[in-house]
Amino acid sequence: MITSSVNRYLIAGSLKQETILPFKHSPIINQPGGNLLYAAVGVSLWDSGVSLLSRVGRNFPQEWLVQLSSYGWDLAGVKRLSEELDHRSFYCYEDLETISTANPIDGFTAAAIPFPKELIGYHPPPDTIDSRVHPTPFSLKASDIPADYLDATAAHLCPLDFLSHTLLPPILRHGHLSTITMEPASGYMHPTFLDSLPGLLGGISAFLPTENNALSLYQARSTDLLEISESLAAAGCEIIVIQRGNRGCLVYDHRNHTRWIVPAYPSQLVDPTGANDSFCGGFLAGYRQTYDPLEAALHATISRSFCVESSNPKHMLDVMPRLAQARLESLRNLVRKI
Repeated sequence: MITSSVNRYLIAGSLKQETILPFKHSPIINQPGGNLLYAAVGVSLWDSGVSLLSRVGRNFPQEWLVQLSSYGWDLAGVKRLSEELDHRSFYCYEDLETISTANPIDGFTAAAIPFPKELIGYHPPPDTIDSRVHPTPFSLKASDIPADYLDATAAHLCPLDFLSHTLLPPILRHGHLSTITMEPASGYMHPTFLDSLPGLLGGISAFLPTENNALSLYQARSTDLLEISESLAAAGCEIIVIQRGNRGCLVYDHRNHTRWIVPAYPSQLVDPTGANDSFCGGFLAGYRQTYDPLEAALHATISRSFCVESSNPKHMLDVMPRLAQARLESLRNLVRKI
């Protein structure tokens, strides 16, 4: 990867301490992760100049931040708080597509693997709806953004709480940012937030929900992804990309009323952790370079294809550019316009 001191891309999200039980592969115990890391490597497959924006507790491993900085990323926007926070996350794959984040004791028992001390006292986060008024300790604020981060020209907001996603875009637009993409968090992809979409999506360049989150938002109203993409675009967003995992993605360009189906690249699936975030990072890089939604989706899909081939996100930083480009050209021939 070519490093750069130029802040081209601003990525806002969460850093985690991940433990993963992949399907038929060795366990990963307590490694750096989180949507911020995966989105950053998704960008870095194609370009340099990545700046990270996040909040971490005083207990987050300092050596991990040093490691991320060694990748050529700017961490001035990673704010260390005075209190301790629980950054742990756990993923167990029952097969190559079915994920469980429930009690890790069950997962390690079923796998006949000793329970790691790093997960003692861990409880999975509750499945609750986001608050419209109360921030969490991880909620980002205007004061968290270094002034020079606003010199970036493109930003991606990883899945965060509703307040962070509401607050950040207006602040970023006051800088030089001409492109802002967003992947929503499941905490507000609920019908009670439909009336908030115009305020949330107005001025956003691209909105990239997963299929499950899109259907959750429109439950009892529509199960038609084309209809859902049109409704989301009508709320004020130029481009809607619905991520469908191993089935690729649906891209809707509202300006030209054009739709495409982009299939997933047929790579070897080892671990899907972070695949959606890497997809979004690739989309941001592709869109900033071409301002073409289809080209951006192709870049996104290739970023995802490399992510799922390993449980270590760092391996994407070592991918040869010609290999990424070859996959891109191969995938372009499989796109279907609808």
